Amino acid sequence: MTKRKIDFAYILVLIILVLTVVITIYPFLYTLVGSFNSGKDFQLGGVWIWPRVWTLDNYKVIVEDPRFWVALRNTVIRTVVGTILSLLVTSLIAYALSHPKLPCKKFFKITAIITMYFSGGIVPFFVLVNAIGLYDNFLVYILPSLYSVYNMIVISKFFKGIDEGIREAARIDGASEFRIWAQIYLPMSIPVMVTVGMWIVVMHWNSYLPTLLYTSKDPSLWTLQYYLMVIIKDATLPDGAVYDTITAQSVSFAGMVLSMLPIALIYPILSKKFNNNTVGTGKD
Repeated sequence: MTKRKIDFAYILVLIILVLTVVITIYPFLYTLVGSFNSGKDFQLGGVWIWPRVWTLDNYKVIVEDPRFWVALRNTVIRTVVGTILSLLVTSLIAYALSHPKLPCKKFFKITAIITMYFSGGIVPFFVLVNAIGLYDNFLVYILPSLYSVYNMIVISKFFKGIDEGIREAARIDGASEFRIWAQIYLPMSIPVMVTVGMWIVVMHWNSYLPTLLYTSKDPSLWTLQYYLMVIIKDATLPDGAVYDTITAQSVSFAGMVLSMLPIALIYPILSKKFNNNTVGTGKD
């Protein structure tokens, strides 16, 4: 009887997991299938798990659109530069707040937590962006996202787990606080840095609101997700698209696939880096 209950529970959990995987993966499969199917044929319905009329015209329209390459360039630069700078700034603040001898430490922590839960809102932030010259400026993608209170707390917790004797030994040897942070704490914190870095990468790559709110919609400042939003929302084909088999929907599917591809390739690499460094530090 016990064995039957265990088997039934095991089967039930397995079914739930399979359904969860299917529900999670199918939207991606549906988009992929639609991107390789003729747009005119796709409108007829019945295309679910395999393209009925194969075509690469949807992808040709995207790669022939110069706005796509500009948006891709902007997104790559934003993601790489923004992630590196954000990790440096956030980890530096986390190191300071993890220091047991920081003056007014409690005040800084309370202030940071308050800003995490309460903000001035979009309108005051827009006024601020405009006042300091970030409107229609590429730096609006980088500077406002340099620091995250939540990421700082995560990194700070990891820093606190490092033996305080290491810091004291380095100080006795004459190392400055900046050198201790850069040469001791950062190398020892690669797992948490990779984890937080993945969060920041996904945030930058998927963001479109800064383009929508803090630029004049100049195509030279478009990001990849904003480019996709324009195609999907306007339901119009890019200029110069003359293929007979495509529709705005099928082209948007191709754009989605191309936008997801870099993250789909990079994420497993970063996850492997995280696992290797966790094993290397001897943490189970």
